[in-house]
Amino acid sequence: MYWEKQLETIPREELSLLQAERLKKTIANAQRTSFYRRLFSHNKIDPEKIKSPEDLKFIPPTTKVDLREGFPFGFLAVPLEEAVRLHSSSGTTGTPTVIYYTASDLDRWTNQVARSMYAVGMRKNDVFQNMMSYGLFTGGLGMHYGAERLGALTIPIGAGNSKRQIWFLKFFKSTAIHIIPSYALLLAQLIKAEDLDPRQDFNIRIMLLGAEPHSEETRRRIEEIYGAKAYNSYGLSEVNGPGVAFECVFQEGMHLWEDYYILEILNPQTLSPTPPGEVGEIVLTTIYRDATPLIRYRTGDLASLLEEPCPCGRTHRRISRIQGRTDDMFIFRGVNIFPMQIEKVLMSNPEVGNNYRIILEREDYRDKMIVEVEIKPELFLGDLQKLARLRERIQSELHSEILVTPEVILVEPGSIPAPEGKVQRVIDHRQL
Repeated sequence: MYWEKQLETIPREELSLLQAERLKKTIANAQRTSFYRRLFSHNKIDPEKIKSPEDLKFIPPTTKVDLREGFPFGFLAVPLEEAVRLHSSSGTTGTPTVIYYTASDLDRWTNQVARSMYAVGMRKNDVFQNMMSYGLFTGGLGMHYGAERLGALTIPIGAGNSKRQIWFLKFFKSTAIHIIPSYALLLAQLIKAEDLDPRQDFNIRIMLLGAEPHSEETRRRIEEIYGAKAYNSYGLSEVNGPGVAFECVFQEGMHLWEDYYILEILNPQTLSPTPPGEVGEIVLTTIYRDATPLIRYRTGDLASLLEEPCPCGRTHRRISRIQGRTDDMFIFRGVNIFPMQIEKVLMSNPEVGNNYRIILEREDYRDKMIVEVEIKPELFLGDLQKLARLRERIQSELHSEILVTPEVILVEPGSIPAPEGKVQRVIDHRQL
């Protein structure tokens, strides 16, 4: 059951001591960066007094803005010649963020991902097809190296090119795949268009879902379509990439590997700790990375802490699935709404297909929300009254969930553009 039993089941008291030891080394290492030297000096922080996770509250959080302003070397804690790789954000909205890795950093990251994959049942005899982008995006290479560390036959096919994906799945009998949830639903449609059955004609048993938030209803739908177990994972490039937190076989929240990170979940407005079960922003401190240490990094991701012990016996605390982001929330008529709330309602209806989009417009100075929903093709062969009742039911359920009433438009499958990469669910024309 365990990749590293001693570390995965370490008593909480010993884990706290390990975190404190690694935190002190991280603080010392962070002082080698120009950013943290200035931060400590400006806030009159004595690094020698930061000795335990409880002391982190005296340090202001680090943000993505800080990373961008520190471009390119402001967060580098080792001589550049000791760094062997960098990953970067796209930079499409401004200066990119850049994270550097030493060889030791990469080795630790690889082990962290291998531990995560092992926790969901991947083994040496699996064939792993990695459907994520390679390159500056961490998702592809991160999972790739983890799978190889496990000893699994690894197919670095990358994203897109669906016909080729299907051919490799069938010919090499891939048993484990890494895939974006929205693409998993699209790929299933394309498989069926080839007169193939995702359950009967393939050997997939493990699906690692990542790169975009998704609801529990979406996960269960994917599992039903493929006849495989779909596992939720969490990662972000700033604190390594995939493998920061991962579900185990029990699928009851994601274990965040606390020998690599110190976890805080804070109220995004007040930065005060949120109690277990209450949604807040994930804030992480890296404690096992040399090249780019980050202290109290505000991820922008929203989740809650699950306090109950996991049946698997791992002692690392679990977080819920990502509930949204502080920056993908949109405000509609004064109400804060996350796309995940709408997805939850749509995917709980069996008549709904695999694609939808949310369009925000402004008419006569008043906001308007349109939810376009693909539904099963056979429903268009029935009577119009049945369609009208379905539309009204979805509209009512959405109102109950988000407290406002959107316009719901039912469309045929394939009507909504379905990109093979990360899907854009919200189109906000109000900003134009």
